[in-house]
Amino acid sequence: MRAFTATAIAAVALIASPLAAQSVDRAEIARIIDEGFNHSQIMQTAQTLMDGIGPRLTNSPGMRRAEDWTMARYRDWGLKNVHKEGFEFGRGWWAERFSARMVSPRPIELTAMAITWTPGTPGRVSAPVIVAPITSVDHFARYKGKLAGKIVMVTLPDDGSEPGAAPFKRWSGEELAKFDTYEQPKYDPEAADRRIKRLDFATRLDAFLKAEGAVAYATMSSRDGKLLHGNGYLFGTGETQQVPGFEIAAEDYRRLARLAKVGPAPVVELESVVHFEDADTKAYNVFADIPGTDPSGAYVMAGAHLDSWTAGDGAADNGAGTAMVMEAARILQAMGVKPKRTIRFALWAGEEQGLLGSMAYVEQHIATRKPAAGAPSTGLARFYGWANRWPVTRQPGYGQLAAYFNLDNGSGKIRGINAENNLAAVPMLREWLSPFGSMGANTVAIRKVGGTDHVFFSAVGIPAFQFIQDPLDYGSRLHHTSIDTFDHLKPADMRQAAVILAAFLLQAANAEKPLPRGAFPTEPSVTDPFGYPDPSDLD
Repeated sequence: MRAFTATAIAAVALIASPLAAQSVDRAEIARIIDEGFNHSQIMQTAQTLMDGIGPRLTNSPGMRRAEDWTMARYRDWGLKNVHKEGFEFGRGWWAERFSARMVSPRPIELTAMAITWTPGTPGRVSAPVIVAPITSVDHFARYKGKLAGKIVMVTLPDDGSEPGAAPFKRWSGEELAKFDTYEQPKYDPEAADRRIKRLDFATRLDAFLKAEGAVAYATMSSRDGKLLHGNGYLFGTGETQQVPGFEIAAEDYRRLARLAKVGPAPVVELESVVHFEDADTKAYNVFADIPGTDPSGAYVMAGAHLDSWTAGDGAADNGAGTAMVMEAARILQAMGVKPKRTIRFALWAGEEQGLLGSMAYVEQHIATRKPAAGAPSTGLARFYGWANRWPVTRQPGYGQLAAYFNLDNGSGKIRGINAENNLAAVPMLREWLSPFGSMGANTVAIRKVGGTDHVFFSAVGIPAFQFIQDPLDYGSRLHHTSIDTFDHLKPADMRQAAVILAAFLLQAANAEKPLPRGAFPTEPSVTDPFGYPDPSDLD
């Protein structure tokens, strides 16, 4: 029955969209559909990655295992030029175990986890809590002399929240239509400068807590439902925090805060056993190719980030995208395609810490930006400052990359593609998408989106695109949380996405003319030369 269904889908796809251009090779698309639906291995790939390897924090042992395993799979499938490329990152980190419990006024097991890249506790430690919301260095004076021997709860507790909409969602046609709206670009370099200046707050808070004699600090989860995240960003060599950090589930955090308000302050017992990995401070992107016949070295590329946070298994973010990219590689390799342009598959590291892996690739192979004198060049500061460095200088390989496609929105099916304000590319993207309307993918939206690994390619004029996917429960429950596991992946959606990605790659690789590029970037004028910053943005 499944084989019959896939064949029927292929037939429908081949007769759909009679106005589609001749550049769409429908015979090859039929082969992709057959291989991707009747012989899929995408969920086997996903299961090994999530269940077998698990969390993949950049430079952690889990990430190293993932690097080795993905390269081995590419080699097993017969891809060429399988290798990894390093860039300077910082420390690896992993948690062996952690626990939290309230011991008075009554014993309660708390839902909590160690914050990444924070040190462990010296065994089990017990101390009273103190609610001391601190979001600015201006708040330090308020708590000076009050934190010694305490577990400091640094988040201001709220009164909770209940969802106002269903957590699981698929885009309607009306919603998809709204995405096709051009928004003029905005340039405000001072705003990025202000964000960079705030990046040292975590370091200054840690130093203050250490000087005041705090036992540990705790933050409140940003989501209800006992969900945890545990995200920390002090991963650079030499910037490790001194005070152990924990994230506590919102419901447990609020209970502790209420008890502390009426007194006496509850006593909490904490333990975290964590390990730092310093043998290799470089992070690594993984690559594999299906070689092309064009002697110029031209290539197209698809990518997803391999790294994840540690609360869950990094399934929706972004094991799903990784499995889709790998499955597209397997499909095309199994078909024995001989593309004109090389097809390259990239699995990025350091995405969760500021798109650092894809940035490193762009700087090594595509284009560089002039270093800013005295500006930080590591950590999140690289992300915030990168777009404001001028001029942009082409690398020798700039002209070889013809297109880049990215997947990083969970396991939902592809509903279309964002054209990233590249008006000239829209007709070709519509042609390439036309066979897949019966599978729910029929939107080419002009809008520009950010926050993932296509950004730096697009910023230097490369035709680089993020697919539109159904959100499912990605934003409501899964993104960076403790329940981001294999169980929430949608196999049918992932097979569809891998098929469409494979089709786009093959069409881009074989197109007579490559996708049009955006204008090569030069420093823009400030959008609002008369604007003043919001005072809250200056804290």
